[in-house]
Order: sequence, then structure tokens, then C-alpha cells
Amino acid sequence: MKTLLRKVLRLRPGLGINFYIIDFLFRRILRQNSKVKWAIHHTSTIRIPEKLIVGKHTYPGDSPNVYIAAHNGIEVGDYTNIGPNVSIISANYDLHDNDLTIESGPIKIGKFCWFGSGAVVMPSITLGDFTMVGAGAIVTKSFPEGYCVIAGNPAKIIKLLDKEKCIAIAERKSK
Repeated sequence: MKTLLRKVLRLRPGLGINFYIIDFLFRRILRQNSKVKWAIHHTSTIRIPEKLIVGKHTYPGDSPNVYIAAHNGIEVGDYTNIGPNVSIISANYDLHDNDLTIESGPIKIGKFCWFGSGAVVMPSITLGDFTMVGAGAIVTKSFPEGYCVIAGNPAKIIKLLDKEKCIAIAERKSK
């Protein structure tokens, strides 16, 4: 019965009913993040959610204190996990007029990626499938090949992942 109720109400495992009650209060009544189409933690902020494209089983903002600014567009692939205190920023602001954003390319994040606590992704970045971003990393350049662990400031590859193992995991989860 509990599983059926979760499916009907589209509740995700691991999130208690209190999460959804608080989400309802903040998004529906107080209108914070009201345009976001999925449940979001009340301390997270998603700016311009209509320019945020997310894949299946990906819920940006369900961790605390996530900040996503999708001014120039952001695409996030399937099964991507965004940890607490992560910032994904698709536009910088004009140096002379901070009401204006600078046009740049969108951020593209592949499938099965993971972002550790406090990671920051800057504008026009592309991260390939299975890119793991370490806690506190500042991503200032793209890693389109994916299948790696990146960390540091600025982020650099610290480990390559076994591509065949990653593909096997992806096939198993996608079924």
C-alpha cells in the first residue's frame, strides 16, 4: 500500500512526508521557487527554472542550500545527483551593472554525474557522463569526455573511471 501511495503521489524514496509538507508550504503558499515542477528543499533556490532541463530521476534542489541560476540555460542528464551547498551558475554579471547578465553558452551536465557538497560550476561548462565532482571543487573548464573524478580549485582530473563498469551500471539502472 505504501509503495502504491508513493507511486501515485510521485514521492521519491528517502524523503519523508515532512519534506513534501514543507515543500508545499514554501512553493505553493509562500511562492518561493513556485515555478519549479518538482519538490525542492526550502533552503534551495532555482532561478529561471524554465531554462533548466533535467533528465529522469534527477531532482536539482532536493538537497539543502543548492543554488542554480539558469539564465543562459542548463541541461542535466538522467540519474544525476546534486549534493548540498552546490552552486551551478550559467551566467556572470556585468562588471559595471550587476542587474545585467553576460550572455554565454549553456551548462551541459551528462548522465550519472555526481556533485559533492560545496561544488561550484561556472558558465559554459560541459561535463560528460559519469563525471564525479568532488566536494568544494570549482569547475572553471569543461570535461566533456566524462568518466572521471574531478576536484580542486580549479577542478582537475584526479582519477579516471572504468568506462565499461560505468556503462554496465547505466544499462542496469535504465531498465
